[in-house]
Amino acid sequence: MLNVMDQAPNFTLPQTDGTMITLSSLKGNPVVLFFYPRDDTPGCTTESIAFSAKIEAFVAKGAKVFGISKDGISSHVKFTTKHNLKVPLLSDEKGSVCEDYGVWKEKNMYGKKYMGIERTTYLIDGNGHIAMVWQKVKVAGHAEEVLALIEKL
Repeated sequence: MLNVMDQAPNFTLPQTDGTMITLSSLKGNPVVLFFYPRDDTPGCTTESIAFSAKIEAFVAKGAKVFGISKDGISSHVKFTTKHNLKVPLLSDEKGSVCEDYGVWKEKNMYGKKYMGIERTTYLIDGNGHIAMVWQKVKVAGHAEEVLALIEKL
């Protein structure tokens, strides 16, 4: 897991519109990366809709917001279209970014252990350093909490 003030690991990933995003090219702006387990599941849908609803407020503060999961681009496109999402989703199918950010973890559901993404959000400052980490995110009110912190940067 990365900590506040650590340098955010750079990456290049495809996004829903088919273009590639490289984190280092976004320096100068705050960046929000919300890692979520799977497209079109209840918590992930609620979280993505919440960030989408606030996207204009994030943009007004100069912030870029991206959702990241291991789902492929075709899944992201269907998810985005179905729920009219306004936040770009990045595909980390190989899982290397999830591992670099420490969100690929052993999970336990109903006594069954498996590997998966732990819902985590990173706020990266304009210099490319981790400004805040939210682990095991509870979705309700989370997008508002992240936006409130950006307003203080």
